[in-house]
Amino acid sequence: MVSLGLVVARFNDSVTEPMAEAAREAAADRDAVVVDELSVPGAYDSPLAADRLARREDVDAVAVVGAIVTGDTDHDRVIATATAEKLTDVSLDRDTPVTFGVSGPGMSGAEARERIDKGADAAAAAIDLAEELD
Repeated sequence: MVSLGLVVARFNDSVTEPMAEAAREAAADRDAVVVDELSVPGAYDSPLAADRLARREDVDAVAVVGAIVTGDTDHDRVIATATAEKLTDVSLDRDTPVTFGVSGPGMSGAEARERIDKGADAAAAAIDLAEELD
């Protein structure tokens, strides 16, 4: 059984809470257990939270869900790219799979809500990677 850490970047709760619920359901469907869930204010805070979970002996993989929906600006794209790069660094540094399910950037809240399945995708990918490493 895979033990999953979940990071929820709550920049836009109306999107991220359903994404987090989709991640929890995907984990349960795969007989994985979410051993800890950390909430952070936004995507830019998620690498530190992911690192904290990835350091734990009882966590096999970490899934990060969040939304960047403020617009299609250079700043939004920089945040999304930097977050993804830092999460990759955490995964490699800690030798623990870390996946990132995100809506945006450049989406309205309504468009982002149509992509809440990215939360389930992030959890499923983290579980798949952990099982492959086992």
